[in-house]
Amino acid sequence: MGYEELPGGDLIQAGLDDLGRGVESVPALLVSIGAPRLRRLGCLIEKPIPSPEHRLYEVLRRSDPDSAHSRYNALIRRLVSFERAAECAS
Repeated sequence: MGYEELPGGDLIQAGLDDLGRGVESVPALLVSIGAPRLRRLGCLIEKPIPSPEHRLYEVLRRSDPDSAHSRYNALIRRLVSFERAAECAS
């Protein structure tokens, strides 16, 4: 089963791809936040971005300060949804 088949899998795959290329992006920061649990699920994450929670919030705040908090929470919910689905699928 590919990541894209799971809820939020497209975002996780994009983050893994970006981390592999050394790109700091919203998906890469999200994968870095979930790195410990994602590794336990079998994802190869060699170099997660340090302090990803703060960096992700800052990126979201810079692009739209009024919605940063709700967008941050929505992204975290997508990460958790992926992790739970991946646990059930394994």
